[in-house]
Amino acid sequence: MALPLLISLSFKKKYKESIPSRFFLFHNPRFKSSNGIWFHVCSLGEARALKPILKGLDKDEIKITTVTHTGYHEAKKYGVDLRYLPFEIFLPFWAKPQKLLVVLEAEFWYMLLAVMSARGAKVILLNARISDKSVKKYMKMGWFYKRLLSYVDVVFCQSEMDAYRFETLGAKNIEIIGNIKLAQEIQESQTYCKPDGLTIVAASTHEGEEKLILEGYEEYIANNKAKLIIVPRHPERFDSVYKLLSEFCEKNGLDVSRFSEDKTLSTDVVLVDMMGELNNIYKISDIAILGGAFKKDVGGHNPLEPAHFGCKIITGKYFHDQKELFKYVHHVQYIENNEVCKALQNAQILPSSKVDEKINLDRVINYIRNS
Repeated sequence: MALPLLISLSFKKKYKESIPSRFFLFHNPRFKSSNGIWFHVCSLGEARALKPILKGLDKDEIKITTVTHTGYHEAKKYGVDLRYLPFEIFLPFWAKPQKLLVVLEAEFWYMLLAVMSARGAKVILLNARISDKSVKKYMKMGWFYKRLLSYVDVVFCQSEMDAYRFETLGAKNIEIIGNIKLAQEIQESQTYCKPDGLTIVAASTHEGEEKLILEGYEEYIANNKAKLIIVPRHPERFDSVYKLLSEFCEKNGLDVSRFSEDKTLSTDVVLVDMMGELNNIYKISDIAILGGAFKKDVGGHNPLEPAHFGCKIITGKYFHDQKELFKYVHHVQYIENNEVCKALQNAQILPSSKVDEKINLDRVINYIRNS
């Protein structure tokens, strides 16, 4: 019954690789070898968080699966055996035995854990979390998650609250290590000249967020000068966001450009329509409006990167999936959707955001290496 929907979605840029690979095994063969270390991640952030862990392991042993195309292309940088994770019904005959399965964050696929455990793999949940938003769902389905967690050998979780929730659901061998994203290496890949004057980046924005940010920016520039750089979270939205920016700029007498066509950042408003540029933009920005937290259904995005580059961070109140990371970032403004202009004004007198905490991954790396 789902086939027509899956086929139609396969024509969308966002899914043109992942759906054929996951649901039809197109260009998605089994791993080349057995008896290795299989990491499973969902998307970009988790794939990026693996870097400091993989440095301490034998590259030839490593396999990675991912769900999204952004996660896949980030994991490609590691030069290891990489696949999309097939839909669960394929896993019993697709998955080869491995000595270790490491699942990041909340990728709790029942068949993945059950099949690999049955084939002798030690199963680890790494950076495991149960968010405030989803905890009720987990508890209502407690019987199911108790069975799922019975296949898990050890849980390395983010916080005491996560540990309590996993224990309540029946997990064993729980250790609190903090969020492994605190260990990720944050650096720019390219250096651009900082524009004159105040530079604002609206980062990892989702549908609807650009509009409210533009409304706040319009109010702010009535009495102030500032450049606005927009970096949408999903590349398939570049064209629609550019149309929105063009209409806004025409109405307000501003000029707009696409970063892929003009990297000088000379216009009033710039759309960054290229992947992998966000850290480079953070480095030359004064204020970062962090998207994903102005809508209830997203859960926020990683604040460590803008804080690393000294941006003054503004974000919404729906950052539940990143709550653990925001605990370590100081001087963040958490605002209502109609308070963008006010936050931009307040940013003039507030200090830059900063991260004080670090994490030691030696315990995790040694456990994986010696298992």
